[in-house]
Amino acid sequence: MARLIIHQERISDHQELLKICPFGALEEQDGNVIVNAACKMCRLCVKKGPEGAVEYVEDVIKAEINKDEWKGIAVYADHVDGAIHPVTYELIGKAKEMAAVTGQEVSVLFMGKDIREKSEEILHYGADKVYLYDKEELARFNIESYTAVFEDFIKKVKPSSILVGATTVGRQLAPRVAARMKTGLTADCTILEMNENTDLSQIRPAFGGNIMAHIKTPNHRPQIATVRYKIMNAPARSEVKSGEIVNCDINKEKLVCHVEVIDILPKEKETFIENSEVLVVAGRGVKKEEDLSMLQELADLLGGQVACTRPMAESGWLDAKYQIGLSGRTVRPKLIITCGVSGAIQFVAGMNHSDTIFAINKDPKAPIFKSAHYCLVGDLYEILPKLIARIKEKKGV
Repeated sequence: MARLIIHQERISDHQELLKICPFGALEEQDGNVIVNAACKMCRLCVKKGPEGAVEYVEDVIKAEINKDEWKGIAVYADHVDGAIHPVTYELIGKAKEMAAVTGQEVSVLFMGKDIREKSEEILHYGADKVYLYDKEELARFNIESYTAVFEDFIKKVKPSSILVGATTVGRQLAPRVAARMKTGLTADCTILEMNENTDLSQIRPAFGGNIMAHIKTPNHRPQIATVRYKIMNAPARSEVKSGEIVNCDINKEKLVCHVEVIDILPKEKETFIENSEVLVVAGRGVKKEEDLSMLQELADLLGGQVACTRPMAESGWLDAKYQIGLSGRTVRPKLIITCGVSGAIQFVAGMNHSDTIFAINKDPKAPIFKSAHYCLVGDLYEILPKLIARIKEKKGV
């Protein structure tokens, strides 16, 4: 941990030192200058304060674990009734890429009921081992039982790193497991890099996407990270299975759950924007809610969906499930057409892996043009009707 030490005897003017901090983290108390909880460790007071008045100290932390005992990368298989979420395959692909650096195994934790046949499918994606917990008590997700199984798996296998999909289940399970194991967790990583010493570099947007935080957990194991769907690349499915399935057992007493599920009502099936190959995105340039019909017409002609930026969702023009960005969904369509979208970094972070980005904006300096493959400067109210008419002409509609 880093900290600031104030040498009071070297401060001649308290108020001048207090003015240096832009966060108000320095304050006077009982005649002394102290550092409060607002400190961001920017070290401006060290650089611009009186010489030697403020000292930056970084404590040396001794490793609490023997890294040699923790080997390999594990992936949590996210599923509903055995239907494996595609983010699992994306994480297996990334795990294989990182495991090549250390020469260690990739394992998958798969827990549920009557999932033996489904576990065979994972072997088509290159996992070395699938640890299977097939129990009646694990038929449906519950945080207590699933955490107990996860803990059991970690203690038996001792993986150095664990990747979990940032799904509804993964967002609940990963932090509870991290707390149980007294280790670190980095959520919503966009970049993962493995070092030869098995330290995992976890990179994710922070402070609203204005910076990229580079996080490591060098003194604890396992290292746990969650990753959103559509961030990583899934490996191609091999016709030949490789690896093995390891059947695991656990004491039934550990699977006791204090929550009783009375009933489960299935939701109506819907198409999520993450699965759409074509997206037409509404930004601030769309002046009225009724004008979304123009974007919907374009999306229908292209066999896609309408999505939006955060301001559109906050205005209630579209449901939040259609929002793209750090506070919305991450998408990776074959084609994305942005209409009147400025291109704030928070939005771009959720779509910059799209195959083709086509941007329409009347501001030639709009940030979206830095990410777009095709840039069209102009008023969307003039461009879209012509584009729709041209597509209809080509289709003979």
